[in-house]
Amino acid sequence: MTKKITMWFLCLFLLGVNLLSAEEKFLSLKKNKTNVRYGPGLDYPIKYIYRKINLPVKQIDKKENWRRVLFLDNNSGWIHWSQLKQSNSVITIERKLLFKKPSKFSEPLAKLEKGRLLVIKKCEEQWCSVTTDKYTGWVKIRNTWGSTK
Repeated sequence: MTKKITMWFLCLFLLGVNLLSAEEKFLSLKKNKTNVRYGPGLDYPIKYIYRKINLPVKQIDKKENWRRVLFLDNNSGWIHWSQLKQSNSVITIERKLLFKKPSKFSEPLAKLEKGRLLVIKKCEEQWCSVTTDKYTGWVKIRNTWGSTK
């Protein structure tokens, strides 16, 4: 009898963890100007205005057509879903090198500072082809904030 009860609690716990993690995913800002509000609706005042297209954000909650998001700097707020798109970018959280090919033995093209926004073109294993300002190349994707999927 105690084995059955334990199994039920284990199943409920695993189901609850899956439901919680289903809410969290990375998205990107669709526009160059995005209003972030205190609450999920146009009646709530604007908390921040972000002016960076493709900036990755982490969705931590949703309510109808609104998504509560978290930014790398730990700011959070609500954005209408029409201002968001599937994640296509990451931010470097440490200095990195941009390479011509997906290999550390390839020709280095540029040094990327911490906080650089990288727009992802495609990924292969631990490397992603990215663009940033006037540079295009490959970067090892570890130690970045955002999603490569």
